[in-house]
Amino acid sequence: MTVHTLRRTFFLLLAVGFTATVFADGPADNKIENVRRIPKLGVDLTPTERDSLNDALIEYGKALAPLLKSKDPKVQELLPDVQIYGDAVSTAYEFQEFFDSKEIKVALELLAEGKQRAVDLAAGRAPWTTQTGLVVRGYRSKIDHSIQPYGLVIPPNYVPGPWRWRLDFWFHGRGETLSEVNFLQDRRKKPGTFAPSDGIVLHPYGRYSNANKFAGETDVFEALESVKRRYTIDEDRISVRGFSMGGASTWHLAVHHPTLWAAANPGAGFSETPEFLRSFQGEDLKPTWYERKLWQMYDATDWAVNLYHCPTVAYSGEIDRQKQAADIMAEALNEVGLSMTHIIGPKTGHGYEANARLDVERRVSDLVKIGRDRSYPQVSFTTYTLKYSQCGYVRVEGLEEHWRAADVVLIEAEDGLSLSTENVTALTIDYPAGQSYFDGTEPVVIDVDGHELEAARPGTDRSFRVQLHKRDDVWKLGPAPSEGLAKRPGLQGPIDDAFMDSFIFVRPTGKGRNEAIDAWSSAELERAIEHWRRHFRGRARVKNDVDVSDADIAGANLILWGDDQSNAVWKKIADQLPIRYLGDDLIVGSGAVERKFEAAHHAPILIYPNPLNPNRYVVTNSSFTFREYAYLNNARQVPMLPDWAVVDLREKPNTVRPGRIADADFFGERWEVKPPHAE
Repeated sequence: MTVHTLRRTFFLLLAVGFTATVFADGPADNKIENVRRIPKLGVDLTPTERDSLNDALIEYGKALAPLLKSKDPKVQELLPDVQIYGDAVSTAYEFQEFFDSKEIKVALELLAEGKQRAVDLAAGRAPWTTQTGLVVRGYRSKIDHSIQPYGLVIPPNYVPGPWRWRLDFWFHGRGETLSEVNFLQDRRKKPGTFAPSDGIVLHPYGRYSNANKFAGETDVFEALESVKRRYTIDEDRISVRGFSMGGASTWHLAVHHPTLWAAANPGAGFSETPEFLRSFQGEDLKPTWYERKLWQMYDATDWAVNLYHCPTVAYSGEIDRQKQAADIMAEALNEVGLSMTHIIGPKTGHGYEANARLDVERRVSDLVKIGRDRSYPQVSFTTYTLKYSQCGYVRVEGLEEHWRAADVVLIEAEDGLSLSTENVTALTIDYPAGQSYFDGTEPVVIDVDGHELEAARPGTDRSFRVQLHKRDDVWKLGPAPSEGLAKRPGLQGPIDDAFMDSFIFVRPTGKGRNEAIDAWSSAELERAIEHWRRHFRGRARVKNDVDVSDADIAGANLILWGDDQSNAVWKKIADQLPIRYLGDDLIVGSGAVERKFEAAHHAPILIYPNPLNPNRYVVTNSSFTFREYAYLNNARQVPMLPDWAVVDLREKPNTVRPGRIADADFFGERWEVKPPHAE
């Protein structure tokens, strides 16, 4: 019986009760040669407004200064709660992001509030930490060390202590003028669509307008960790919710992390790329073969089966064009034996209808009261990348081939476990203490794809852990043998993955092989610095190659610009990379898979385990791979390049690509260059 047949069988039996029950400008934004700026430039400030802001920033800075020097751990923990105000206003001031003159008054209010927090913290007070109602707070991100804000709605009866509180994420909709100033003002003044009396609502900024993908996804988990340190949260009663672009965020986080949430509540938005862009954007799509594969990273329809583990209540307005998101997800769920609960607001467009809103809240609250079920007698999990490898007790550790569906079905049997897999080469089954159902008196028998294995007995604490790997189509006990580089969770590509964790742009200080590459790389680096701030709302860390330290190598992905002659770090590792220069040639691979390009006008882009620290990435000549054209619609914001590419510099960069892509592909599972792809 195949994994798909087995999955279908038990879903048809078990999913009967599962019925408990993403804003762009349409076709005008389909021209790559005419892309409007996002965010747009704001209003010109009057001399009086500039003077007022300057004075307020100076006063805020004076109050902040002693805190920046403090070594007190409490001050360091709470410092981001103060810095969010100054960072928000100074960023808007520096980069002309006051979009309405009314925002000047808001900015001055924010600086006054930030100054008061600084004064309080310097005096050993932090009254906002016990405040109920609307509260804004912040944290320092591991990605670029920027200060990122988030908003909270704290119920009036909240008290810390043994009682752990429900937490609802609420992901905001698309807002092209949602600067940090405007986000903080919203979170100071508006409770949002839902504010349950029995829980806390967390509004992540999500690093602006990206549907909580890429760095926006990292923001979700960093904000959550910050809240968990500061409030007593019940990890089994966390839900993910949102509307419009926030609905897309919810679909994404529900299918990729299905066993983290007690419930998911997506509203409107989009749930995949191709059909949404055709229907909503009116776009004629002509993807390359690798772009089509990369859609699978965020197309929730391809991951729909994972919602077996995440109770979901979808909402749409009856006449909302974005109802398409839930409709196409319903089709995908039906194909795997699940019937989607879809609340529809009658005669309603892009918003919540009053009665439907009450119905949705009742259903989500009922689910959250029950909480996340940590027992998984059945696990059915699909993934396309080891970036998303965990479901319940199962962690996929190796694939036969990335970007092809990999499936695991685990069923608890009377005397052990039954597993069926496809496209999986290694996995771990891990029951935490108290959660295995085995009595502990006998070894656990595991039947995996017809191979019967006898694992050790569970521990007396009712924990059980076993690693399995496949060799020559035969499953064996134990981890996969370490035989050099291999793709694994957290080190699997594509290029964009390097920008979901700590990274440093490494600027070359030498002279490169030719002026064309030097000029192109320099321009792309300056663009990357600007667009990281513009789109992901941080300040990219930039270091000269000669200043990169051992700590940088240990703690960050290194983004190398230039080539192996201009960049000292690149020069150190050039002979250990699968794309290299030799004489007048740029060479990809070796032996039977080798291909050559003229080095005079071709540049390499790649992501690869850093030879100086194989637990981190090295990337050459690239930031995140989608460009300005994708800013116009969040469904376009998907990876645009795979693991490596060769760029022909004779074609100038545009709003989609950094030049003509002469060749591109994914590395194999051992980070090897594969034979040329035949479409």
